[in-house]
Amino acid sequence: MNCMATLKHIASKNSDYTAIEAYLVYQHDAFTGKQLLDEQGKPKLRESYLLDTLECGDFSFATACLLANRKYGKNTQHGDIKSHQYIISFDPRDAADNGLTMEKAQALGLKFCSENFPGHPAIVCTHPDGHNHSGNIHVHIVIGSIRTREVERKPYMQKPRDWREGMKHSSTAQTMRHLRVEVMEMCESAGLYQIDLLNGSKERVSEAEYWARRRGQMKLDRENAALAATGQQPKQKKFETVKDTLRKQISSVLYRATNFEEFSDRLMQQYGITVKESRGQLSYLPAGRTKFIRAKHLGDNYDKEAVLATLQATAVRKPKAQFKQDAIGKLIDIQAKLAEGKGAGYERWAKQFNLKAMAQTLLLLQEKGLTDEDTLNQRIEELSSRFHESSDVAKDLEDRMKANRELRYNVAVYTSTKKAAQQLKTAKQPAAFENQHRAELTAYRAAAAYFKANNITKLPSLKKLEAEYEQLASERAKFYEQYKEAKTELLKLQTAKQNVASYFREEKQTQQER
Repeated sequence: MNCMATLKHIASKNSDYTAIEAYLVYQHDAFTGKQLLDEQGKPKLRESYLLDTLECGDFSFATACLLANRKYGKNTQHGDIKSHQYIISFDPRDAADNGLTMEKAQALGLKFCSENFPGHPAIVCTHPDGHNHSGNIHVHIVIGSIRTREVERKPYMQKPRDWREGMKHSSTAQTMRHLRVEVMEMCESAGLYQIDLLNGSKERVSEAEYWARRRGQMKLDRENAALAATGQQPKQKKFETVKDTLRKQISSVLYRATNFEEFSDRLMQQYGITVKESRGQLSYLPAGRTKFIRAKHLGDNYDKEAVLATLQATAVRKPKAQFKQDAIGKLIDIQAKLAEGKGAGYERWAKQFNLKAMAQTLLLLQEKGLTDEDTLNQRIEELSSRFHESSDVAKDLEDRMKANRELRYNVAVYTSTKKAAQQLKTAKQPAAFENQHRAELTAYRAAAAYFKANNITKLPSLKKLEAEYEQLASERAKFYEQYKEAKTELLKLQTAKQNVASYFREEKQTQQER
């Protein structure tokens, strides 16, 4: 499938709920995110959109959210998540091939919202195109984080927060999985192009596997019902695909092993699974199969990078097994070994792990001057520390950039709507004026509430804030580069260390067999 629908989630800490509606209704620069203005300096409406609200009563979405915050005493802190946005983007071909219109997409979005986010104030808005002008109709579903009424508990709801009044929505991995399935089934029932949303999750479930699960579970349920009718207990209640079983087996071994060799050996000994590396990618061969299953078809947790990272983390927690003190020195003599004729141990290792990989390991260690174990271990430790420090600094800078963006936005909103708030005080008909300028006044009050919540008594200069943001962005870029460099070298050296250990482990085994 070349194209597919997508489900994207965005959690927002922005206390200005009117900014959400403004984004949906008005045109924005795709790069800066700023509102586009017409010749008179007023925001330009989008050329086409459909917008409805749910669970807001007689109020606007922004007012309904603010009232909910006040009623339940929540979302008072800067770091609180105040709203959640889910974006459903349909296949661009659906409009021409399957008759998808904005009206139909809006109806699907409203139904999806009412079924999956009951009790939350919500905006549902459909746009005809994406940022990249791909022609894909998409629906924005924005919900206030607080549920304003208790709802009927449904099977996918696991915790009280999922149905009780006054609780906050949480977009957990389980929630996202449920929503992806809902979108898939929605598209199928609406006659739209079939999609593969689960393929983007940590557990990479293809469309084919998804439907195999559904069919297998239905068959198993029928068989179990027949057993129950005769008074027998079913042996299995949940159907598993071959890939499901493989994922469980790999995981059971992965979190107990401390290096790649131990991981590979345990998979073979416990489950008869062969693992191989080709072009930097891992593949797994379950017992009884003739074709390897690539890690990318199982999920992100099973690829080379994730496996090595997990093994490294486990090794840190467990006492490290030391290989021979002169292992790397012996490895440097590998050329002599080849000239003499490969030994049995080396021959077996080469078959299992790839001779080319070993040659690359030797070259890497020589280039970096890491020809003894102490030096290698010290370098790995240094890189690990640098990797985590750079990651932490980059994350901190990113948080400060987000705070800066939010502050800039509220300063701009407050400045542009302050006049309306002042005019309200002297208006002859305050109620009528309030009605006429509801959006501006709501935005003003939300911005004022934001300043109060963050103890801001003097408005900072927008120019200074923009300069600060650019400085933060520059620093983040620098630390992110350090993070990438350290990560790349760290993974290479960890792999090299494991390759050295695996070679001499194989040789030891061969000597014992002689």
